[in-house]
Parts: sequence; structure tokens; C-alpha cells
Amino acid sequence: MGRVNSAEVARVGLAPLTAYFLKLGAIGFGGPVALVGFMHRDLVERRRWIADDTYRLALAFAQIMPGPLAAQCAIALGYFEHGVLGATFVGLAFVLPSFVMVVLLSMAYVAFGGLWWMQALFYGIGAAVIAIIAIAAYKLARSTNKRDPLSWGIFAALFVVTILTRAELAVFFVLAGLLALVIKAPPAWLKQRVPALARTAQGAFVLPFMQLVPAATDPTNTTLLDILLFFAKAGAFVFGSGLAVIPFLYQGVVQDFHWLNEQQFTDAVAVAMITPGPVVITVAFIGFLVAGFAGAALAAVGIFLPVYVPVLLLSPWFKRHRENAQLRGFVQGATAAATGAITASVLILGQRAIYDLATALVGLLGLAVLWRFKLHEPIVVMAAGLAGLILWPLTRGGGLT
Repeated sequence: MGRVNSAEVARVGLAPLTAYFLKLGAIGFGGPVALVGFMHRDLVERRRWIADDTYRLALAFAQIMPGPLAAQCAIALGYFEHGVLGATFVGLAFVLPSFVMVVLLSMAYVAFGGLWWMQALFYGIGAAVIAIIAIAAYKLARSTNKRDPLSWGIFAALFVVTILTRAELAVFFVLAGLLALVIKAPPAWLKQRVPALARTAQGAFVLPFMQLVPAATDPTNTTLLDILLFFAKAGAFVFGSGLAVIPFLYQGVVQDFHWLNEQQFTDAVAVAMITPGPVVITVAFIGFLVAGFAGAALAAVGIFLPVYVPVLLLSPWFKRHRENAQLRGFVQGATAAATGAITASVLILGQRAIYDLATALVGLLGLAVLWRFKLHEPIVVMAAGLAGLILWPLTRGGGLT
């Protein structure tokens, strides 16, 4: 499908845009890679609510800012279309469904002393998710990079870097953007603009923590304050997909604070994968186990606050200069880098989710039906979850390896 420019889109109202992200948050499986792909497919290609240039701007912004990719991209799209109200309503709509689901699962987990079927569901769903994100990554890279040799060169470079480092490093997205800028626009812009932009960006890292000071409403409850500050730090200093925050959470939650044991943390990751919406909503599960509903709410606020605040601070500059040739060049490079890193993450995640014959069969079957029959992703996820419930006891007993 051809590129959708601003002249071909009908500006979408706040209500339908919010309703779309509420639906995506409720049925959008596959993690950040799939979610940003769904946004492009639904909003740019199918409904033509958002111009391709606006989507590219939001994706590039999300990739170079701290916090989980899908939530950052969604909030940025909300801001570019409807300002502060758009960012606020879209962000809440995107997060709320999965937050409610995770809290309900947390209540069941505490009441029944652990849920073995979480691991069984994840056994099947994890493999199907790889099929979902593989297709999403392919379509996103093809539609974003098109036939531009520079974009595909950056794509290849970031693919290799991500495979080697097994992490999404923000500095490489910035370098890719600067490379495209230098090639497509006069380099003199770098000397004039980058220092000012760097100072602005620095403020974006400081302000989230300034905002946290009045948030500690109960100074006597140090656990709640620790939860808020820890998850705000996680949101502020982890770049790329929400999955990138998992090692950081493990270090703090299991080893430093000793809030959860190894099995509980594994279950928390499983909850993230078997529920739709942003992967980082697993923090609500962790917060609930530590301090009940208040802990879940503060963990969610903490992880998303550093996502929301930079949008309000820096998006106005991006929006004002969206037609600037230098910014367009930077966005092109950063977006191409994002598609390379996203595609590499399919392989990295695949090694964790597909590790025996049963998961390989589920993954291949999911890929085949998604590609051939264009089934809706939630149908595939439910079928994979059912397969997991059946296959998990067999594999645990040595029946199928």
C-alpha cells in the first residue's frame, strides 16, 4: 500500500481515537513490536486517520525517549492529534484494560496461592506471540523503509547491533537519525540545533523525578514510596520495548528489595505475556503482591509517568518542526533503526519462547494461519493458550520434547 500523506487523511476526533486505543489495550496481544505494528496497520493503512509522516514522527520520538515503546508511541500519537487531552485520554485508554485484567489476576493469584495454569497458558501463547510479532515486524519494516537504500542499510546495521548486544540501545537510534540527517540535509544544522535539543532532553529526564516528590502522599509508608520511586526509575532509564525492562525489574524486585521470589517473578512475566496491552503492565502484578491495590496503582503510575511527561515537554518542539527537512531526515533514520531493532527482537524473544518441539509446532502453525487466513490475533492467542493447557502437562511429564 502506498504512503498515506496528510492530504489523504480525515482528522480523527478524540472520542474515536480514544475508543480505538481502549480496544487495542483490551485485545492487542504480542507486546510492543506487534502493538506499534497494529497502530500503523489500523490507523495509517486501513482507517487513514493518521498520516504516515505523523506515525513516523511518533515512532521515532518513542524510540529515542525513555520508557516502553508502545505506550510512548500511543501517547505521542494522541498528543500530535489532540494535544495534552489527546495524550492523556489515549494513554489512559491504552493502559486501563490491561491494568484491570492484571489486578484481577493478582487477586486470584494471592487467593489461590499461585496459578499453575499461567505457566501453561504462557507455554502456548508465548510461541504464538512470536508468530504475531514476526508478521508485524515484517509489515512495519516494509511499509516504513520502502525502497530507500539508506533506510534498509540502517535497518541492517541495527538488526546486527541488537542481535549482538541483545538490547535496544538508544544511542544507536540517535546516531542513525544523525546519519540520515547528515546525508539528507546540510550538516551545519547539527552545530546550531543539537546542543539546544540536548539541554531540552536533559530536562525531560529530570522533570519526572521532580513530579514524584508530591506523589508520596503517605510519608509513613516507605514501601509505597519505594514502589513509586523504583518503578519511576525503571520507566525513566529503560529504552526500547517494554520487554527491555524485565532484567532491570528482576535486579530490583528479586535481588535488591526482595519483594518477590524467583517463582513469583517468573509468574509476573507470564502475566505480562498472557494479557493484552503494554508488557510493562506486569509491574501492577508485582505492586499488588507487595502492597495490594495501592501498590499496583503506584507501580503503574511510576512506570508510565516518565513516558507521559517527556511527551508533554518535547512533543511541541517535534510538532512545530515536523516539516523541517533536518527533522524529517533524523526521523527517517531513527525510524529505520527502530524497525531493525524490532525485527531483531523477534529472534531474541523467539529463543526464549520456542525451545522444544511443542512450542515450535504452535509457533509455526500460528504463523501459517495468520499469514494464510488473516485470522484476528486474539483468536490465535486463545487457541494457543488452549494448546498450552493441553501440552504443558505432557511436556512437564516428559511426554513431548
